[in-house]
Parts: sequence; C-alpha cells; structure tokens
Amino acid sequence: MTEAGNKRVMGTLLLVLVSAVGAASFLYPFFLPALAGIGTQAARGGIEVPLLFTGLGLACLLLVLALLQERTLLGGHGASKMIALLGVLVALDATLRLIPTVLGASPIYLLIILVGYSFGAELGFLMGALTLLVSALITGGLGPWLPYQMLGAGWIGMTAGWLPHGREPGSRANLILLASFGALWGFLYGAILNLMEWPYAAPGLREQVGFYWAPGMGLLETLDAYWHFYLTTSLVYDSFRAIANVVLVLALGRPLLRLLARYRARFIWQPWERYEPYPPALQDPFSP
Repeated sequence: MTEAGNKRVMGTLLLVLVSAVGAASFLYPFFLPALAGIGTQAARGGIEVPLLFTGLGLACLLLVLALLQERTLLGGHGASKMIALLGVLVALDATLRLIPTVLGASPIYLLIILVGYSFGAELGFLMGALTLLVSALITGGLGPWLPYQMLGAGWIGMTAGWLPHGREPGSRANLILLASFGALWGFLYGAILNLMEWPYAAPGLREQVGFYWAPGMGLLETLDAYWHFYLTTSLVYDSFRAIANVVLVLALGRPLLRLLARYRARFIWQPWERYEPYPPALQDPFSP
C-alpha cells in the first residue's frame, strides 16, 4: 500500500475510534448502574465531558493533518485550499444558527449533509463537529452538552459521505436520496442526543417510574421506556427538524451540490487515465 493509502486508512481508523469512544460515552450509564444512579442531571458535567471534548478536538486536528498529508502525497496542490474552504463553510454554517427557528428545525444541517456527501466522510465529520463548536461560541451555547452535539453532527456528515454517488451532481435521484437521508437524521439526531441526559432524568434516578430509566432495568424494559419517552418529549421537535431538512435539500440541494462539485474537481487531484473510445475487443485490428 502506498503512503497516501496509509494516510487514508489512518483517517478512517481515526473516525472509527472516535465514533466508538463517542458511542461509549452515550451508552456507558446503561452498563454502569452504580455510576448512572448517583447524582442528578449534572452528572454529565463530570470528568467524562472535558475528556470527551479534548478527545474530539485532538481527533479533528489529526483528521485535518491526515487530509493535508494525503492530498500532498497524491501530488495535489489544493489541500490547503480545501481546508480553507472547510473553514469558510463552517463559519458560514455556524452563523446560520443565529436565524430564528421553529421548534427543532434548523438550517445548519443542510451544509453538513451536502459537504459530507460531496467531499467524503472525513471532511463531513469535520464539517459537522466544527460547525456545532463554532456556533456554540457564537450563540453562547457552551455546556456539557456540546461535545455530544458535536459528535451527533459529525456523524451526520460522516454517514453522508458513505452514500452512493450518481454521475450528475444535483440530479433528481441525488436529491431524493439526500432528502430521505436528511429526514432520517432529523429523527436520529434527537434520539441520540436524548441519551445524554435520559439516564439521569428524575424521578428515574432511584426507582422505575413511567418512561424514565432506572438501574436494573432489562434491555426490553429500557427500549420500551425510551420509546415512550421519545414519543412524549422529542417526536414533535424532531419532526420539524426532519421536515426542514427535506425542504432545504429539495429547494437548495441542486445548485449547492453543483457548486461543491466544482470545488471538489478543482482541489482534489485525480490520476491520469488513458482515454479509449471503444473497448479493446471492438477496436479496428488493422488500425496502427
């Protein structure tokens, strides 16, 4: 494997590692009842939050370095321009959080989805995580919830990079695919972020009451309780987020995808391949 290929593998492994640690940070209360049953909602302000935040910052830095080295090793000269473009897109998307929204609807997820789809999982993760970080600095939304929001948004951009690509950016098939993807993540984002505080929600700290979680519950009991909790507290907000994602993708997806495709073609080096108008078996055997 070439050195550039090794850098790509390292970037993928880093994403997998960060995602695994992030998933564990969401789920560990369910596996450690002794910890989950102590304290109040402020328990999420413990040592795991600064550790997770530090790990995310380090992972983002390493991903940027891996992307720069990979593009340089491939012979491209647009690596620094791509990182600059990422910075501009993050700043632009973060300012969109200042726009008044209705319930859970927000315009910031559109660019996260489109950048991940256009530039790949690594850049998509950076777009999502850094957008939530910068927007929190702008809006004063700093708190123990921030690293979890960064992870959720990063996963949106990362998984967008895994979607199949069509030949024509902004085609009807692309838009339908991305609109469906945005609708799905409109619900998934809220469902995942709820896990940040649901295990600590009173009165479920000491005993099983209604749709709150309590230590000692089995898997099926936990899923049933969370399903009722989600329907009661989050479904309406997440529905507005999903609808907003669909509307924005269908309304603005085509021109934005074509614009991002032009930047991608300009910044990403592609190996030269010999052009053959016909398959070798169909070529004229008497031609020189």
